[in-house]
Amino acid sequence: MELLSNLGLGFATAATPANLLVCLIGVILGTLIGVLPGIGPLATIAMLLPATYKMADPTSALIMLAGIYYGAQYGGSTTAILVNLPGESSSVVTTLDGYQMARQGRAGAALGISAIGSFFAGTIATFLLAAFAPPLAELAFKFGPAEYFALMVLGLIAAVVLAHGSIWKALAMVVLGLLLGMIGTDVNSGVSRFSFDIPELSDGIEFAVVAMGMFGFAEIIINLEQKENREVFTDKVKGLLPTWDDLKTAFPAMCRGTALGSVLGVLPGGGAILASFSSYALEKKISKTPERFGKGAIEGVAGPESANNAGAQTSFIPMLTLGIPTTPVMALMVAAMMIHNIQPGPQVMSSNPALFWGLIASMWIGNLMLVVLNLPLIGIWIKLLSVPYRVLFPAILLFCCVGAYSINNNVFDVFMTIPFAILGYLFKKFDCEPAPLLLGFVLGKLMEEFLRRAMTISRGDATVFFTRPLSATLLVLAILLLAIVFLPGIAKKREEAFQGED
Repeated sequence: MELLSNLGLGFATAATPANLLVCLIGVILGTLIGVLPGIGPLATIAMLLPATYKMADPTSALIMLAGIYYGAQYGGSTTAILVNLPGESSSVVTTLDGYQMARQGRAGAALGISAIGSFFAGTIATFLLAAFAPPLAELAFKFGPAEYFALMVLGLIAAVVLAHGSIWKALAMVVLGLLLGMIGTDVNSGVSRFSFDIPELSDGIEFAVVAMGMFGFAEIIINLEQKENREVFTDKVKGLLPTWDDLKTAFPAMCRGTALGSVLGVLPGGGAILASFSSYALEKKISKTPERFGKGAIEGVAGPESANNAGAQTSFIPMLTLGIPTTPVMALMVAAMMIHNIQPGPQVMSSNPALFWGLIASMWIGNLMLVVLNLPLIGIWIKLLSVPYRVLFPAILLFCCVGAYSINNNVFDVFMTIPFAILGYLFKKFDCEPAPLLLGFVLGKLMEEFLRRAMTISRGDATVFFTRPLSATLLVLAILLLAIVFLPGIAKKREEAFQGED
């Protein structure tokens, strides 16, 4: 009964005219940036973060930003199916079978099953978020500084384990992120660290600047290298409702994708991308006819599209209940809460229940809006896809620069995106995944704070992390996780999987 009353409060908050409007704006923007390759939700949210300063209600700001995130999962499938070009990185696997369905004249069925699967997954994930968030928040109240530090160590190790490619490269990314996070003034001593006497670096580097450079600008450079050869199936988009046989074939894949995405979304470094890849691998493995995959199997669209939407929404669970971001986008959501003087963590549920439950309820409303709007607007998205990328990229570049400048109204922030754009480009070329770096950058500051608090309380006794049961358990789990991933058999399979994806 308590869950129903909480959801009632959430829907009452989310259904106000102002919140419905910002939810609509968020999901339309999310779909748009999902359709257009080269920007993604991370750079878009980073760009719009300063705009939330002007929004009086923090609930409205978070509803809009969340809508952009899960809306991009819908939009990314449109380009993946019609153009064989994933608008969002979590839609990469959708190109394998979605595009083949389009070539066979079944683009409408592929788009329809993608939208239905996403809505189904979004509905289940919203319910899971509402059900599991309160007990997790209760558990979080038992956490002290030592437990939070251990949890963040486990989070970073999990991000390394779940990252694609070389484990050493992922570890190097985390360490680099931790070092970048140390730039600025030491809160305890007031001493400037690694700022090279540059006044603008005394407060550290803005997270949005790093995100825009590594994901926004680097993605633009990568896209400009690609030859434009887009075959858009505009004349074959008809029959958007899948047949009964399509639904019977796809529904089990939707259920499996939703379950897998819901679990992986909670894990650090997991989120929508890992969920979609894992779902496709699972569907192919359990299929009685795996040879159909890559040739237009509808399960290859339904599973990953359900998984990425479920993963996108359940990634809010640790952010809302523990105050710990598990993905770069969640790190930006934490920044948005701090802009409005809201400390992320378990106390949000008790101190600001309307915000907490309103955000959760808005996700279901946003998913409903996406289904209602997305399919009728396919014609508009197709027209956008016909615009050459060389025309689009200057506009994307301009918006990113405006977003970077508006953070502190400082040109220095715009120039700071350049080295991170170069780094992001080089990381792509050398198969280094930048997501662990961004998580290290955000969690590093929090880890340092909790480490110092724990050491102060224990009077400098480092054994405090192993004498407290919960903290010791989390650290042992982190060590075991790292040890397992370095086992020769596991390392070999990981490398083979990465080469297979390439």
